[in-house]
Amino acid sequence: MLRRLHRKEGLTQAAMAARLAISPSYLNLIERNQRPLSARLLVALAQHFDFDPRSLTRDEAIGGIDGMRRRLSDERFADLAIDRDEVAEWLAAAPQGAVAFARLFDSMGSEVSGISVADPLVLARREVERWRNHFADLDAAAEALADELRLASGDISSALAERLRQRHQLSLRILPGDVMPDALRRLDLHARQLQLSEMLDPASRNFQVAVQLALLEQRDAIRALGEGAGFADRAARRLFERYLAGYFAAAVMMPYGRFLRACEATNYDPAVLQRRFGVGFEQLAHRLTTLQRVGQRGLPFFMARLDRAGQFSKRLVGASGTLLLESEVSCPLWNAHAAFEQAGQMRVQHIALAGQGDAAGQWVTLARTVHASGAAAQTSAQPSAQFAVVLGLDASLAGQLASARGLSLRRDDAVPIGLGCARCHFPDCQQRSLPPRGAALRFDERMRALSPFDFAG
Repeated sequence: MLRRLHRKEGLTQAAMAARLAISPSYLNLIERNQRPLSARLLVALAQHFDFDPRSLTRDEAIGGIDGMRRRLSDERFADLAIDRDEVAEWLAAAPQGAVAFARLFDSMGSEVSGISVADPLVLARREVERWRNHFADLDAAAEALADELRLASGDISSALAERLRQRHQLSLRILPGDVMPDALRRLDLHARQLQLSEMLDPASRNFQVAVQLALLEQRDAIRALGEGAGFADRAARRLFERYLAGYFAAAVMMPYGRFLRACEATNYDPAVLQRRFGVGFEQLAHRLTTLQRVGQRGLPFFMARLDRAGQFSKRLVGASGTLLLESEVSCPLWNAHAAFEQAGQMRVQHIALAGQGDAAGQWVTLARTVHASGAAAQTSAQPSAQFAVVLGLDASLAGQLASARGLSLRRDDAVPIGLGCARCHFPDCQQRSLPPRGAALRFDERMRALSPFDFAG
């Protein structure tokens, strides 16, 4: 939007920055969607230029550059290798055309993959993405509560239980697994108890108590965010509000300021951070995707959780802008799958989107297995639920990670992966199970290539 405006006015980026009393580098970050447009800048734009603040709603509705890149990651466009700069130029040069495309795409849904944009899970996730997975008011309230609990007791478990007792007249009771076989947490208002399953580990117990505090103390704030999203689907709103309660709980356990300082001091070392804050790897991965406080930002991580079949059950893009999670299945060359072979051990990998040349994004990912919260012991009838949790960061920033020490970050050393075989146009892949959708297959009776499918690029 700003790039479009200074071009319309015939100004250089430096000249526009001077009029707005900001540095050209800061203006560049705003134009690249890496810094928010503050209220002060909105006022300055309205004073100095022919600028209507209502025009922001159009960009917001389509999700800006990242929203358009998500739509263009659809398999129908996979062979075009459209990069971020092209999308930015499109939005700057023909914004109304981009809005028209977005509306048409969204109205059609993703017919090829069978995913409906009306799916409540999709709707809730898109709303989280619209906020770049950072909810400043909830974070501030959680930090204030964490400071209060810390002053009351050095032990977070005792402090959370005492908060329930003093503020809400609720006692905490741990019940045997056979008494709560199908639940992790239950609020019994008749008995004035918050009941937790004994199957929860200590970190999960603390998280569930903090979730209950969110539902009791942040109910109005969470409802306001749910109402503001304007969901037509009630299930989508409930999913979004449930996510916000979990967001607050994680922010209580890992309060923003202390957590970010610890991240920077330890080079985001997962093992150290887990011990220091008493959290599990999945809880830690969630929290790392939220560090986007203005003036106090962390690294822009993304996070995913998948099962052995490569199906995603959680996807948080955060401020990363990654397209890796825009598919319903994952690439078997991604070593997130190999994490199942070495349960509990961290797998680190440098990857790039295959078949897109220098335009491909590159990331460093950390993957390890976790068990579902409160998972019962494995039996012959029902194996224990296990998932791989993946934490990812743009490779250009990964030199700051303790986990990436000794890993080559050269472009040529990145492992090429796709968005699942049906959306991947990378040729000669021995792991390929399906041809890419829409590609013309080629056949040569005189030769059998390494890949079972040969297709036109």
